Formats: sequence, structure tokens, C-alpha cells
Amino acid sequence: MPTHHDDLEEFAAPLDLLLVNSTRGFVGRMLPNDSWTRFGASLARQPRVVAGKLAGLTGELVGIAAGTSGRQPQRSDKRFADPAWQGNPLMHRAMQAYLAATDTAEELFATAEVDWRDRDKMRFVFDNVIEGLSPSNNPLLSPLGWKALIDTGGMSAVRGARAFARDMASKPRVPAMVEPDAFAVGETLAVTTGAVVLQTPMFELIQYSPQTPTVRQIPLLMVPPVINKYYVMDIAPGRSMIEYFVRQGQQVFAISWRNPQARHRDWGFDAYGESIVAAIDAVRSIAGTPSTHVLATCSGGILAAMVAAHLTAVEQADKIAGLTLAVTVLDQERAGLASAAMSERSAHAAIASSARKGYLDGRSMAEMFAWLRPTDLVWRYWVNNYVQGKPPAAFDVLFWNADTTRMTAALHRDMVLSGLHNSLTEPGSISMLGTPVDLGTVTTDSYVVGGIADHICPWQATYRSAQLLGSKDATYVLSSSGHIASLVNPPGNPRASFRAGPVDERDAAEWLASTEKSKDSWWPHYVAWLAERSGPEVDAPMMLGGEGFLPLAPAPGSYVHEQ
Repeated sequence: MPTHHDDLEEFAAPLDLLLVNSTRGFVGRMLPNDSWTRFGASLARQPRVVAGKLAGLTGELVGIAAGTSGRQPQRSDKRFADPAWQGNPLMHRAMQAYLAATDTAEELFATAEVDWRDRDKMRFVFDNVIEGLSPSNNPLLSPLGWKALIDTGGMSAVRGARAFARDMASKPRVPAMVEPDAFAVGETLAVTTGAVVLQTPMFELIQYSPQTPTVRQIPLLMVPPVINKYYVMDIAPGRSMIEYFVRQGQQVFAISWRNPQARHRDWGFDAYGESIVAAIDAVRSIAGTPSTHVLATCSGGILAAMVAAHLTAVEQADKIAGLTLAVTVLDQERAGLASAAMSERSAHAAIASSARKGYLDGRSMAEMFAWLRPTDLVWRYWVNNYVQGKPPAAFDVLFWNADTTRMTAALHRDMVLSGLHNSLTEPGSISMLGTPVDLGTVTTDSYVVGGIADHICPWQATYRSAQLLGSKDATYVLSSSGHIASLVNPPGNPRASFRAGPVDERDAAEWLASTEKSKDSWWPHYVAWLAERSGPEVDAPMMLGGEGFLPLAPAPGSYVHEQ
């Protein structure tokens, strides 16, 4: 279980492809369904095994009551770190009984013989039930709660009740991971100097000010996800990807997507693809170059890959000098809980739900994601915020995570159906801007990044996705971090490492076994990769923008502030 904010970065981003269950309430996701039936039937076919497990639990509970059990929590389990869990006989027995019951439940879960979809769905139920029943969450048992109550003269209970009422008043109905005023976008976050040089109804294009006398000739366009705001790429000084790139002499542009309203319900794949093409053309015009590099992340990477295939189909592939996809899954086969959650019926129910509203609310996505990691993203803050009555610690990535956006109904539909049918793996089964998408035709040099601890976009799926591209010069980079920590990965972290090697016919396990590990961040490796493909150094531009693209406002622009 993570104990530091650096670890929590791995749990900080909503699951872009978990678009089906986010349209349902938490209770609806927990209620019995066909997966429950098949899971129960499997256990019923093994009565002796089940009876043996339950008998073993009963015997251990007797020992716990008698005070003879030696059961202890794992060292990594910080829920029971307070000495009271060992010193107080009642609390010690409650902890031991919980741990014994949890282990039995896990053994029964492992015994059930069901397919991977049912197993993943039931994993969600098991995790939430098991974690929710922990005595560490109980305000009547928690030593942290009692100590806070005594230390504050009862004010901790008052503050906790107020925080609970505030959090439950609106979505996402989970404990706040950061105070809403902990940071200010444009003041403490997203502060790299730049200007909006193009504004359309869908996006703002930001050009960042050079910070070196000379710059690489070929610029870089960064395409963020369509859920979440773009500034995870410019999160904070010293941790900003954009800041690092411009300091290394790279010309950098970034798209900031508009937070859509119901009236924008018809913006789908084609509308977002058209916007990426418009941004590419604007960057080329401003920089005076025939091409630009494109770095796209997560769902933005799906769109960028489709655009690259479209440009190839219309004989404009040379507009992209190099394609970088970070934590992006193009091959959805068994790509985590998102795939398990999808069926034809549930997919079309989800599509109908967003169609009625005109959008999928990002707060629903954030709520669903929190319950995917209940110990770290729900109960940790339950104890801190409500039981102890303390405000959560200020952490920039969690603030960004809470700053959610909506997804248009049309894009939600396109994303769900594409994932349901795994369309990008079948050439011509999906289109972009009127042309069939064949990722195998994308021959531009590619750089694909995955995170070995990424539970949102499993790294094996990102590696398979890299194999779908037709690039003759393809590099795959595997970071030692999770989904967001793979991106917010500045040099100087002694815990960080990465592997980099060519993409070929090897499967993911073979690639991992044969690729050497390097220390620190992958950012310097990427800057060097860009430099080899960005032409000569030229004098840095004296002014931002260009003919037809006058600066409109300072970065981070206005769209990033829309709620």
C-alpha cells in the first residue's frame, strides 16, 4: 500500500477506458448479477474445499478469542500501524479476526473457477467489501479517531462531520483527496510561460516561450487526454514535462481541450481528429516547418494514432515527424478492468445514458476510479478527513485529478464501441475523417511509453499497441512507475528507472527479459530521441505566434479554467 505521495501518483488519474461502469451508481455496480451467480455456482461445486476453509476460519476465530493467535498484519499494511492495535486486547482481537476473515475470503476467491471477465468483476466487489469492513475505518474502534477527539476537545468530530456533508453533497461522492483551494491553475500549477496562439470552439493551442538561445528546428505538439485537463503535462515547476522540454531547447506546443457542455454532444472521433489536424497545421505554420513531432497521452494517444493513419491515407504522412504515444492502449484485448466491464448490453446502456445527458460526467469517472483502489483512494481519506477531522495534504497531481472534465456523448459512444470491438486491431474496421484506419500504414518513427505499475493501461497492452504501428524505427520505453508517475517523472528521482529497446516481434515478457534497465527518468532519453529527429538548431523565435496566429492570452489560457 502506498505510503508517500510519489506512490499515490500511480493511482491519480481517472480510467479513460472505463466508460461503461461510470454511467452506473456505486450501489448498482455492487449488486448481484450474472457474475455473482457463476462465481457462487463454482464454489458450490466444491463443497469440501469451501467447508474446509470455513472450518479453518472458525478454529482460528476461537484461538483469537482465547488470545492464543499469533496472526499479525503484513509490514506493508499501514492501517494497523498504531500501537493501540497491539496493546489494546479488544482492538487486537478485532484486527486479528478481520485479517483471518480476509485471508479466508481471498482463498475462496482464488478457488472459484470462472473466466477472467467474471473474476475481474468480482474482484471489484471483493476489494470494496473487504476494505470497507476493516476495523481501522470504524470511528468507534480507530485509535487515530479517539486520539484526535481527545486532542481537539471534540472538534475533530465536528470538522469530520462537516467534511462528510460537503463531500456527499455532490459527485464524486468519495472523501476529498485534496482541498479545492489547495492550488490555483496559472498561479501554482501550469505556470510555464507561453501564450494561446489559436482558439477554436474545441481547443486552445498554447505555444511555450523558448528558454534557450537556440532551439531544435522541428517543434513538438503535445496532445492530452480528452478526460482531464492538459496541465498534468505542466503540473508544477520542477515536475513539469513541458518546462523540462523547453529548457532542453525543444519548441513545445500543447492542446488544451475545452470542457464540453451538453450542446457539444455531437463532437466525436472525427471532430477531435479534425482538431488535431488543425493543431498540427497551425504548429507547422508558426514554426515554418513541414512537419511536427506529436506526443499524445492516454485517450489523446488513441486519437493521435488514428489521425496519423488518416494522414497516411490522404498522402500527408510527412506532416508528422515522429509519433510518441504515452500510456496509450490501442489493442484493448484484456486491457484491464475496462475490458472486463464491457458487454454489448452494458456498452449500449452506457451509450444511451450519456446520450440522454449529452455527455459523460468526469466526476462519475473519478468516483468509479476511486472505488477501484478503495484502500488508497477512499478509506485512507475516510480516516484522515472524517475520523480524524483533518484536511487532506496538498498534492498537485491529486488536485489535477479532482479537476475533472466531461466527455461528449458522441466521443463516449465512439470510444466505447471501439473498445468493445477492439476496432483498432482490425485494419479498416473503423474510420477517421472518412478514411479507414490501418495503424500498420503508420511508418513514421515512433516512441511508445508504458508504466510497469500501470493498472489503467497495462504495460503489456501498450507494448502490443506499439506492435500495431508500421514504424520501421520504433522504440518502446517501460517506466518503473504507474500511470501518472510515468508521465510526471522528472530526472533526479533515485527510485525511478526505465528500460528502452526496439519494438519487434517479441512478446512483452521476452522484451522485458532481454532489455537492460537504466536508472532515473526516461525524459532525457526522449529528449535525445527527439533531437536526432528535429533538424538543426536555429535561433529561438523572438516572439510567440506568427502570421494569422497572434497571441491571444497568456498560458494556460481560458479553457483550462472552465468547469
